[in-house]
Amino acid sequence: MDTSNPLLTPRMLASLPESLAGLAAVDRRWQAYRQGDIPQPTVVTSSTDFLRDSPQWDVVISGGTLGILLGVALVQRGWRVALVEKGALRGRDQEWNISRQEMQTLVSQGLLTAAELEQAIASEYNPARVQFGAGDPLWVRDVLNVGVDPVLLLATLKQRFLTAGGTLLEHTALAGVTVHPDGVALQTQGGETWTSRLLVDAMGHFSPIAAQARAGRKPDGVCLVVGTCAQGFPHNDTGDLIVSFTPIQHQCQYFWEAFPARDGRTTYLFTYVDAHRDRPTLTDLFEAYWRWLPDYQSVRLEDLTVQRALFGFFPCYRDSPLTYPWDRMLPVGDSSGSQSPLSFGGFGAMVRHLERLSRGISEALEQDCLAAGDLGWLQPYQPNLSVTWLFQKSMTVGVNQTLAADQINRTLATIFADMASLGDATLKPFLQDVVQFPALAKTLLFTSVKHPGLVAQILPQVGPLAVARWLPHYLALAAYSGLYPIAQGLKGWGDLLPEGLQYRYHRWVDALRYGTGADYEA
Repeated sequence: MDTSNPLLTPRMLASLPESLAGLAAVDRRWQAYRQGDIPQPTVVTSSTDFLRDSPQWDVVISGGTLGILLGVALVQRGWRVALVEKGALRGRDQEWNISRQEMQTLVSQGLLTAAELEQAIASEYNPARVQFGAGDPLWVRDVLNVGVDPVLLLATLKQRFLTAGGTLLEHTALAGVTVHPDGVALQTQGGETWTSRLLVDAMGHFSPIAAQARAGRKPDGVCLVVGTCAQGFPHNDTGDLIVSFTPIQHQCQYFWEAFPARDGRTTYLFTYVDAHRDRPTLTDLFEAYWRWLPDYQSVRLEDLTVQRALFGFFPCYRDSPLTYPWDRMLPVGDSSGSQSPLSFGGFGAMVRHLERLSRGISEALEQDCLAAGDLGWLQPYQPNLSVTWLFQKSMTVGVNQTLAADQINRTLATIFADMASLGDATLKPFLQDVVQFPALAKTLLFTSVKHPGLVAQILPQVGPLAVARWLPHYLALAAYSGLYPIAQGLKGWGDLLPEGLQYRYHRWVDALRYGTGADYEA
């Protein structure tokens, strides 16, 4: 990327020096990933010795920002829960976008009252646009159209957690974990030691425990994201879920997202890449953001007052969700990678799996199913996530690959138009990171028959290896979809199984339900 001209990012973010420093730090980490210099910490060790005393807690959750959701759910089920957070447990100022229907999970699970939910909603808009290149815009309603105030939400959940008897350990960084036959011992950087029956890792993509389990592996895919929340845009009450209006540039297809926020308008530029050393930096991507933002939002840069800068890279691995090889340890949320490679926000995935995880962890504690093999059933293979790797591949350009400049835009415009013609039941779940076999099969058949030339273009782009990897997941999705109704019919029989087997049966039913997108509610 040509950086011979004066950089716009330092000028546009001059009033946010902490953001500029943060951007440089994230770019250093991204450079290390591109060079294969990925940290391989040794955080977890094992011991054959038993703990001297009974564990202090049933569950310790490390990582409070999203771990508080699970913490409240578990403490309300009667478990002794401690939440460890390296800083203060406080949400960021930037809203989390989600649908109102998804947020109802927090009400139905008793984490929020209906009134508290309304208070936590900072902004709401309709409709949202999906558009690629010269294709016609598609407008959808009630998809990721609610902006939740993380500060207010986490403050409310924090109080509910403490009131219910939870223990909050703020400004406490985890230094090490020793797994014993009867529990885990957690060492903090301050030299303290606590014990628990189970450790839940909610520390996110860059969890040191997940890094140890990954053993320095390069991610199979990465989503690079930059953006801002700023004032000075023309008034606009609509949003964009995914929009692309430029051709392939610098071996990247740029996608945009935008929506009204409480204190301005939020706009993101993102792209899907691999971790090749020649991929652009986030600073490079920010320069492209400033270059194209005026055309995208019909605004002059000099008219904008930037409130916040937003940036990050989100690594994804094909062998996700991740399961840990150690007993009594469970990754959740971004630590486990329990979302598709197309998504770069962990809040929605955590909310989606909250009921499943809180119920499953409770059963694991009740039936003492805390070995690595047992806990692996709480993060099972989900074919509806694995099939999306082919979609991610079709939105990525290889470093040395030659494609027509508008190929990705034309492909996506055609496929999304086909999904829209098949109705909201096909389109809307996909936009919320849910893939269901009937919708996928109909779309593939419809597109193959109506646009055979398009399919002929996609296959060379993604390559035979990607298709070969995808086909077993597609067939598994079909099989899971057929098995789920049968499993539901056998539920009464499964409840009669002895402990241990009953736990595994319930997790199998959950795997079928969530692995087929049957948990999705319109």
